[in-house]
Amino acid sequence: TCLSSKVVSSDSQILAPIAVDATLKVIDPDTAHNVDINENIRVVQQVGGTVEDTELVNGLVFPKVSSNGPTNITNAKIGLIQFCLSAPKTDLENNVVISEYAQMDRILREERKYILKMCKKIKETGCNVLLVQKSILRDATNDLSLHFLAKMKIMVITDVERQDIEFISKTVGCKPVAHIDSFTEDRLGSAGLVEQVSMGAGRVTKVTGCPNQGQTVTVLVRGSNKLVLGEAERSLHDAFCVIRCLVKEIPY
Repeated sequence: TCLSSKVVSSDSQILAPIAVDATLKVIDPDTAHNVDINENIRVVQQVGGTVEDTELVNGLVFPKVSSNGPTNITNAKIGLIQFCLSAPKTDLENNVVISEYAQMDRILREERKYILKMCKKIKETGCNVLLVQKSILRDATNDLSLHFLAKMKIMVITDVERQDIEFISKTVGCKPVAHIDSFTEDRLGSAGLVEQVSMGAGRVTKVTGCPNQGQTVTVLVRGSNKLVLGEAERSLHDAFCVIRCLVKEIPY
């Protein structure tokens, strides 16, 4: 019934096995009494293709791709930052009046020096894939920081949502870092392969070969438009709930 809506009923034979496999991959069928579908299973939507192209990924999928820099990295060392790679700003609204070109040059030099220092600190840890949490106060990255990181052969994925931080950490084994001084090698995660994949009119970034396989999975839902994607995701969630009821221990 959960996969019998008008939009996805014709593809129920494809979605049903994916829902079952996704649920069974994150539990031990012999000992499990419950399934935390919200914490261990992530559904990512991507416009393009049809529902038949929906796939189960043993790892992570990001709808964002790196604008420049490498597009394929093996044996990835993944860092997850919650601070901004851009020039600092004051807490209050202040205006700085510049009356000379020399002062402008000095500000630009200091900004360049500040950002380059942070990028070098990231590079020194061995990080080659950087995930940047989305910021609401100011730009998490700017063109200058992305340029420096691309020169250092570091793939950058921006606009990571805050609610995805725990899922990412569990999957690749990294720890979120709130300040550049705390960015050390022991806080990095790892993955066998990070690659950008073309899908229809867009691209996504896939992270596979994660060390904690069996704890989390990602379902990449494809569809021709957002209406189809939304309906497919709701139907998959209903299917996960049905399977969870089967897994739960029934008291007698």
